[in-house]
Amino acid sequence: MAGEVSAAMGRFSLEWLGLPGLALAAALLLLALCLLDRRTRRPGEPPLIKGWLPYLGVVLKLRKDPLSFMKTLQKQHGDTFTVLLGGKYITFILDPFQYQLVIKNHKQLSFRLFSNKLLEKAFSISQLQKNHDMNDELHLCYQFLQGKSLDILLESMMQNLKQVFESQLLKTTSWDTEQLYPFCSSIIFEITFTTIYGKVLVCDNKFISELRDDFLKFDDKFAYLVSNIPIELLGNVKSIRKKIIKCLSSENLAKMQGWSEVFQSRQDVLEKYYVHEDLEIGAHHLGFLWASVANTIPTMFWAMYYLLRHPEAMAAVRDEIDRLLQSTGQKKGSGFPIHLTREQLDSLICLESTIFEALRLSSYSTTIRFVEEDLTLSAETGDYCVRKGDLVAIFPPILHGDPEIFEAPEEFRYDRFIEDGKKKTTFFKRGKKLKCYLMPFGTGTSKCPGRFFALMEIKQLLVILLTYFDLEIIDDKPIGLNYNRLLFGIQYPDSDVLFRYKVKS
Repeated sequence: MAGEVSAAMGRFSLEWLGLPGLALAAALLLLALCLLDRRTRRPGEPPLIKGWLPYLGVVLKLRKDPLSFMKTLQKQHGDTFTVLLGGKYITFILDPFQYQLVIKNHKQLSFRLFSNKLLEKAFSISQLQKNHDMNDELHLCYQFLQGKSLDILLESMMQNLKQVFESQLLKTTSWDTEQLYPFCSSIIFEITFTTIYGKVLVCDNKFISELRDDFLKFDDKFAYLVSNIPIELLGNVKSIRKKIIKCLSSENLAKMQGWSEVFQSRQDVLEKYYVHEDLEIGAHHLGFLWASVANTIPTMFWAMYYLLRHPEAMAAVRDEIDRLLQSTGQKKGSGFPIHLTREQLDSLICLESTIFEALRLSSYSTTIRFVEEDLTLSAETGDYCVRKGDLVAIFPPILHGDPEIFEAPEEFRYDRFIEDGKKKTTFFKRGKKLKCYLMPFGTGTSKCPGRFFALMEIKQLLVILLTYFDLEIIDDKPIGLNYNRLLFGIQYPDSDVLFRYKVKS
């Protein structure tokens, strides 16, 4: 969960919400902020770009074309500069060889303080800021997303995939047409939820679909939630959030069967610090659910989109999967007899490269730290002073779109992360090897603990789709990024495409 907490202010309009009185009040407030905010650049500080809009700063320009705008600022001011975005001053560090300045200064640059404030705004979780012991214990639960626990999760996931595909998709003996994004969101949400939280004891097909629909409505307003916009001004998002939290309460989740280890451990910790009936437990589970699916859904979309649009990529990945199945003595037949271990999925380097390339082109995950005290950052190019209360950020899209690192970075190349038949992990800039070259999951203490689970889930799903189904794109058109969740992970598409699928003969 990373991102700039006020980026969404750029497209918010009180008048659009039908609140002209509040719009006037907001205008007066902005005028007051303009008069109060007389910040100027101090000696030793990075260049300061405030923009002409009070409070909002440069957020409108950033949202219009983030990468081009940041490259323009980089050309004008160098690799380090401070911008005003939605009431926050953020110092961006764009030189990949200086990323360690952000990652290593743990005491002065806090991820926990930043993330806890975000969790309170987005999910209504308040206790984490006061209870460090609970925070530490919840963090320990992430061990169940790795190693043998991950293998158990993958086995459960495969069973859930089998149930979804056999009961729904394998009935499709003729071509069926769908929009790609709803297709991906529906499958990813159901598989992720049932794998982590279990299944409803009493068969209720509406439960998952209603929860998914409510979740997607909530996620659509996520960038607003973590800004300084009062939730009361965001339509019905407050009532939707309350509904989801109640759905994920201890009472309701007790009706689920097949809890995962990671969920059970989190529930044990939460019931240690809350009474059983406290709805904030459900708020914690909403936060965990959001972290589990909000970026996996668009990642799955982009991976499928690029495979459908690039027949050479589709053919290469299918050939790789076929060779693996043959080498393990598995045949493609009716039903789901195939079973791939984590190691076998990890050996599919062409598939992994395709996913990584999709992530490179769509990820705007930004590593952000809260400055707890005035600090001097010592870089090779000079020292920079940052102020207490500001934010410091790494903006990886600059890295991902650097032609010195990635040839023709605007192009999709499925084999970009393959070299001599092996995984390519060595990339250079200015003749020096990069420690960080692909950063969709963040870095340092804020690196996504569920990244292995998410990658394996996408790999499993793509293996099944490419093995058992014929897939064809109908709307073969270019799709751009929707910057609604700017700085918050994988960007959604700005439109959708139709595709069709049927079970292979």
